[in-house]
Amino acid sequence: MPQSRKRRRRKHRGTQGGSIDRRPARGRPRSRDEARARARSRQKVDRRDLAPTWSRAFWRGLIGAGIFLLLMVTLLRQPFGGAVALSGLMVVMYVPLGYYVDRFFWQRRMRQLQAKRAEERAARHVGR
Repeated sequence: MPQSRKRRRRKHRGTQGGSIDRRPARGRPRSRDEARARARSRQKVDRRDLAPTWSRAFWRGLIGAGIFLLLMVTLLRQPFGGAVALSGLMVVMYVPLGYYVDRFFWQRRMRQLQAKRAEERAARHVGR
C-alpha cells in the first residue's frame, strides 16, 4: 500500500568540496514585515545623488556631438569633413561644461539634503 503523506525534504545545499551554503533561500518572504524590509532595501538609487564623473560627462558629450553631426549633415547639408571637425570641437566643449554643470547641481543638492537632515535632527532633539 503506497504511503499517502510522504514528508517533503529540503534540497541538499552542499557543494562537491563539502562546503554548505548557510544563507537562507531567496524565495518568497515568510512574512509581510520581511517583504517590506526587502522592498525597502531594493529601492532605486536616485541618480541625482551620485557624484558626477568625467566618464559620464565624456559619453554624454560624445552622444551630443553625434546628434549634432547628424543634424549638420542631414538637415543643414554641410560637408561631412567640416561637420566632423565642428563635432570634435563640440566634444571638447561639451565634456568639461557638462561635468562642471553636473558638479554644480550635485553640490547644491548635497547641501540641500544636508540642511534637511540637520533640520530633521534638530526637530527630533526639540521633541524630546
